[in-house]
Amino acid sequence: MSKEDLAKFEGVIIATPGGGHYTVSLPNGKTVTAKLSGKMKQNKIRCIVGDYVTVGLSPYDLNHGIILYRKSHADSPPPGSFNR
Repeated sequence: MSKEDLAKFEGVIIATPGGGHYTVSLPNGKTVTAKLSGKMKQNKIRCIVGDYVTVGLSPYDLNHGIILYRKSHADSPPPGSFNR
């Protein structure tokens, strides 16, 4: 499955349980487990709790995703728009 087939959602990282996994909260109140994409690992882009990210979710399993993009704080939505 390619990146074009994924459904993209904006979210905020709420936890890093370890092992390269992240817990991401979506604006609709749902939480998903996500991993970094290969290009983010290759370019050594790291994510921490509180970062706003774009998550790609497979249409087959909506509980697991891939973090495709980490937004800078200038591009982030206003505070209070996500459930933490």
